This record gives sequence, C-alpha cells and structure tokens, in this order.
Amino acid sequence: MFYENRMIRITPAIAIAEHELKEAFLRASGPGGQNVNKLETAVQLRFAAMASPNLPEAVKQRLVALAGRRMTQDGVLIMTAERHRMREANREDARQKLIALLRKAALPPPPPRKATKPTAGSKARRLESKTRRSAVKRLRGGAIDE
Repeated sequence: MFYENRMIRITPAIAIAEHELKEAFLRASGPGGQNVNKLETAVQLRFAAMASPNLPEAVKQRLVALAGRRMTQDGVLIMTAERHRMREANREDARQKLIALLRKAALPPPPPRKATKPTAGSKARRLESKTRRSAVKRLRGGAIDE
C-alpha cells in the first residue's frame, strides 16, 4: 500500500505514521431514517499511543491525563466520529479530533503559579464590603415594639 510511509504532522517536531492508525466503521446512532440502519458511516479511529515510537514520553503522559475514558488500559486511544452522514467526512473528523488532542498534549505544561499576597487595596475593598453587608444584616434584625 502506498500510504505506508505517509506521516501526519502534529507539531513541527512530532509526526505520527499513517499506518499507526486503525479505522473501523460502524452504524451511527441517532436520527437519519433508513440510511442509518443500512450504512456504516460512523468511524472509530484507534491509535496505539503508548506503543508509538513517534511520541515523546512527556507527551504520552499528558495524553493519558487528557484522553480520560477514550484511552484503554492497553494505551490505545479511541476516537469516534458520527457527526456527518458521509463516511469520508467522519474519517476526516475523527483524524482532526485526534490531531487536536495530540497537539494539546504536546503543549508544554503551564509554569507553576507563584503565591502572592493580596494588595492593600484589595484588603480594604474586602473589609469595606464586609462592613456594608454587616450593617444591612444588623438593620434587618431588631425588636418590634407594639
């Protein structure tokens, strides 16, 4: 097959081989009349992410966290697409979902947050707000004289 060596570019530094993707077609759920009952237009794309030699280890670890239930125990990422009525459109949709998820996993983690102290102005505003609220509640109480 001549697609064997094609690479799918994820980032400038990361690309996955086309032959690492396995596609299965199944019947889509939802409305669609008789077409839904006889055509297999939904696509289930499988990518063995943990076994892929093209993904760095750090990306694999972030991918596990991002994928959630879409990642199997064996480290296979499963993407399903059934939004469109045509098989080719669903194939492209599943690939785009996979690429988007891999790009998100390839981003470096955000720098750790440095704890800072509240400013004097924010403290003053908070205390003023508490004082105002306290006064409103104090006025609500009070005994009723008859």
